[in-house]
Amino acid sequence: MISTLSHTFALKDLGKLHYFLGIETQWNSDGSLILHQDKYAQQLLHKANMTEAKPQPTPIVTSLKLTVDGSTVFHDPTLYRQTIGALQYLTFTRPDITYAVNKVSQYMHNPQIHHWKVVKRLLWYVAGTRAFGIRFTSSTNQSIHGFADADWGADIDDRKSTTGCVYLGDNIVSWSSKK
Repeated sequence: MISTLSHTFALKDLGKLHYFLGIETQWNSDGSLILHQDKYAQQLLHKANMTEAKPQPTPIVTSLKLTVDGSTVFHDPTLYRQTIGALQYLTFTRPDITYAVNKVSQYMHNPQIHHWKVVKRLLWYVAGTRAFGIRFTSSTNQSIHGFADADWGADIDDRKSTTGCVYLGDNIVSWSSKK
């Protein structure tokens, strides 16, 4: 394929992909591919002054009920927004944090201290799971499975939330958490 393209375009074969736009690739001997953002997560933790953060076992407390109001305004809304934006980019290879990032991103217009505490816990989780990512394996299983969780009653402010993912065989190919 590269030789065909090289007839039309000036190309240089750099071999297997290792790093692209902050996403690292790891090719395993069993033929599987792992996409992760370990370096990017480390840079994010450094920017947030949390490189020595105590790891947490989960990204968010499931019983937590965030609201628009509830505490004083966070002193640095720009830091809050930048951190959330960086976490959103991290969700490209981290479906495990998608729900938590969605929850805290709903308060970017007026971040408060209790919102920032949730972001800090999320960063503590990332600190302990920096090398987590997505594993793709070759498989003859071509079945498509989708899962959704529409929990309209849990959001105190507007009662809306939907999270879901789609698998092709054993490999996750799509995920989201949105309002």
